[in-house]
Amino acid sequence: MKVIILAGGYGTRLGNITEAVPKPMVKIGSKPIIWHIMKIYSHYGYKDFIVSLGYKAEVIKEYFYNYNIYNNDYCINLGTKKITLLNNHDESDWNVTLVDTGIDTLKGARIKRVEKYLDKVNMVTYGDGVADINISELVKFHKAHNKIITISGVHPPARFGEVLEKDNQVISFKEKPESSKGSINGGFMVFNRELLDYLVADDKCDFEKGPLEELAKKSEIMLYKHSGKWACMDHERDVVYLNKLWNENKAFWKVW
Repeated sequence: MKVIILAGGYGTRLGNITEAVPKPMVKIGSKPIIWHIMKIYSHYGYKDFIVSLGYKAEVIKEYFYNYNIYNNDYCINLGTKKITLLNNHDESDWNVTLVDTGIDTLKGARIKRVEKYLDKVNMVTYGDGVADINISELVKFHKAHNKIITISGVHPPARFGEVLEKDNQVISFKEKPESSKGSINGGFMVFNRELLDYLVADDKCDFEKGPLEELAKKSEIMLYKHSGKWACMDHERDVVYLNKLWNENKAFWKVW
C-alpha cells in the first residue's frame, strides 16, 4: 500500500518561513514535519511513500538524496571525498518516490499525476498535519466497508471547514463555520483506486472542492472518527506550538 504525501503547496500563511523552504520541510525539533508524518506511518508498517512535489521541489529532493548525510554521523576524507558512515538511521527500509507534480497544481491533479505508481488501495495525507492516529485501525475501518474513500475526522478550532456526517457516512462539506460542531478532514485518508476516475491531471483539479463533494453525494465517503489529538502547521504560531510540545517531550504524535 502506497502513502501519498501532498507536499507541493506554497504555505503562504507561514510567512517568511516558507521563503526558504517548502512547508513540509519546516522543522519540528531537528527534523522536518514531513519526517514526523512518515514516522507515524512507518511505525504501523507502511513505508512505501510517494511525495507529491511542487513549490521548492528541489529542497525536498535534495533532503532525501542526501538523507544519509543529514541523518548519520560520518567521516569524510577530504582528498578522496570517500565518506564512511559512523552510525545508521532507522529509516533504511523506507522507499521514497519523489514526483514533481507542478508548481501551481491543485491537490486532485497532484494525486492523479502519481497514478502510475499506485496500488489497488492507497493512502494520502497532507504534508503539514500530525496526529496520534492508529493507522492500522484506520486501514481496518476502510477495508470493512465498500466505499471508495475514508477520511479521518478530527476536531480542531472552528477556523476550518467542517465535514458533516451521519452514521460515519459523509453527507456534505461546510466551509469555516463560526463554531466547530462537527469534524474536519484531518488528512490520513485511505482510498481505492476508483478515486482516480474522479480526478484529472489538469492543474485546476481540486480535491476537496469537486471530487470529494461529488463522492459525498454518491455516498462513497466514510468518516473514521479520530478521537485523539491532531494539529497542523498552518501558521507561525503552529510552528512554535509544535516545537514546544516536541522540546518538552509532549509530542502526542510520537507513536514510534
